[in-house]
Amino acid sequence: MKAVALTRYLPIDDPQSLLDVELPTPAPGAHDLLVRVEAVSVNPVDTKVRSPKPQVEARPKVLGYDAAGVVEAVGASVEGFRPGDRVYYAGDVTRPGSNAQYQLVDARLVGHAPRSLDLAEAAALPLTAITAWELLFQRMPFDSEHGGEDKSLLVIGGAGGVGSIAIQLARRAGFTVIATASRNETTEWCRTMGALHVVDHRHALAPQLEALGFGQVDAVLNLANTDHYWEVIGQLLAPQGHVGLVVEPAGALRIGDPYKAKCIGIHWEFMFARARFNTPDMAEQGRILERVASLIDAGELRGTRTETLVPINAANLREAHRRLESGSTIGKLALAGW
Repeated sequence: MKAVALTRYLPIDDPQSLLDVELPTPAPGAHDLLVRVEAVSVNPVDTKVRSPKPQVEARPKVLGYDAAGVVEAVGASVEGFRPGDRVYYAGDVTRPGSNAQYQLVDARLVGHAPRSLDLAEAAALPLTAITAWELLFQRMPFDSEHGGEDKSLLVIGGAGGVGSIAIQLARRAGFTVIATASRNETTEWCRTMGALHVVDHRHALAPQLEALGFGQVDAVLNLANTDHYWEVIGQLLAPQGHVGLVVEPAGALRIGDPYKAKCIGIHWEFMFARARFNTPDMAEQGRILERVASLIDAGELRGTRTETLVPINAANLREAHRRLESGSTIGKLALAGW
């Protein structure tokens, strides 16, 4: 099968950073689906795993943590899927990734793709939708249906992949959503996703929020630099508020006041945790994807794919990584076809 892989961890402008390779087609284990991958999308985790380091792989390592495709075969213990099903998933960071024509994925991590989306649009959703859902409705103490009523939520980095779906989920749950953006096009994107207000993260957030009538907010999703926003979030959050984090800090965070004084809840999200540690509730990710698909098909959520590169190959994946590392992407960038 065709695949895109690496053996050395290099800057993305090096043509050897991602390579076109041929690999054997894998066979499914008891809990696996063998999926014919038709589309993938890129996320910050792709660039982080690929980032320069001295390590050299003895065998080609396939990256990729978002995919949509068609089930080719099912393992002996799999229920709920059969060959020919259209599926989407974010997979498991400890297994070979989605940048290959065929991929094995634990069926418990998989959902049936939204019927109303093409597979490139579907591939843009899994990692970000699971991340946003788990963070808002499982790590943080908010109900997915009405948990945001009479509450305000600040989404730092609203135009990114996670921000784009988090704004929609939060709005649907009843939150008054304030997003941050810094360009006209990202501001408009956040409003399209459902943010009631958008503030500029190039400038101090507190005065902008005060001008909108928000002396404090009930919750914050910091989807950007944890260290940079740590102090200001402590000031902005109301007593007994909550902050959700996805980016590990560069150094130790100061967890004292105002976080302690206000009893602020601090919630970490890493969507690969369930698969990495084989938790008893791994199937929750499949259930989240099924729920998201139903909301997409009902018109309550919309896709976040903004561009598709064709085909899936090393050159286009290098370009996708380059754009993601530039920090200028909006929504999600997908790749489709071989």
